[in-house]
Amino acid sequence: MENEDNTIDELLSEISGLITLYPKAIERQAAIIQSTGKDPELVDKLVQAADTMRDSGNLYLTWAKHYAAMAKGNTDATSDEDETEDFDV
Repeated sequence: MENEDNTIDELLSEISGLITLYPKAIERQAAIIQSTGKDPELVDKLVQAADTMRDSGNLYLTWAKHYAAMAKGNTDATSDEDETEDFDV
């Protein structure tokens, strides 16, 4: 059981890292497009997409943490804490 707990924690950590990096990568791409002077409308869409992905990633991670806690046997895996600061919001 402990090995499975470690696997869940490792996967949660990987997911968290990727979900944090993804919007930043979109923003970098938007900055590259903006610096070339091409398609300002696309730049705006990409910036909005990064914000949307950040928000939805935060929601996904909140649920993932909830289910990870449940998988560890924590039947009281609910929290009223605001975790948005954990995810660079």
